[in-house]
Amino acid sequence: MASPKEMRNAKLGEKMVKALEARHFEAYYCATKEEAKDLALSLIPEGSSITWGGTETIAEIGLKQALKEGNYNAYDRDDLPTMEEKQELYRKAFSMDVFLASTNAISEDGVLVNIDGTGNRVAAMTFGPKKVIVIAGMNKVAKTVEDAVVRARTVAAPINCQRFASLKTGCNVSGACENCKSADSICAYFSEIRISRPPKRVCVILVGEELGF
Repeated sequence: MASPKEMRNAKLGEKMVKALEARHFEAYYCATKEEAKDLALSLIPEGSSITWGGTETIAEIGLKQALKEGNYNAYDRDDLPTMEEKQELYRKAFSMDVFLASTNAISEDGVLVNIDGTGNRVAAMTFGPKKVIVIAGMNKVAKTVEDAVVRARTVAAPINCQRFASLKTGCNVSGACENCKSADSICAYFSEIRISRPPKRVCVILVGEELGF
């Protein structure tokens, strides 16, 4: 029997799929991370060139490993030893067949809100790769766009920053957003994607589990 949280997620997920489709996104709801991984793989033709931005979600659902082991031309920045090589991959991402990402927050009416330090992720989500697949746990859902911005800044960013101990930011010290102006800030670039243009270029897979930050 489904738990109350699972029941709520399924109902809200169905509502959000309709909201996303009204904004010309391709959209799906999956109850589990296993279903989300299988769906994502079904949407990526074998032989595709593919890379991803900074996302814990695709690793958590097993998609990252499946792509690296499968018949795909998968490029992982974490396999590159130097920052110069990573930055070159960031640029190559614009000509890839598929770009994978999660989102820092998504409003109930289907607007994706993201925040970025170098800008490579939000740039590729907006323009370049032929297809963008966004996978997000229902923990990323916020009521409004304004609430989604708050979530991105005060929940996702301070947690994400803890992965990089060398960064000199307010949230790395206090654990809370300090609205810093540090040169290391991971909150340099903000993006709101309210419509997929062209239609269905951006695909959103909502997952009825807690994933990522």
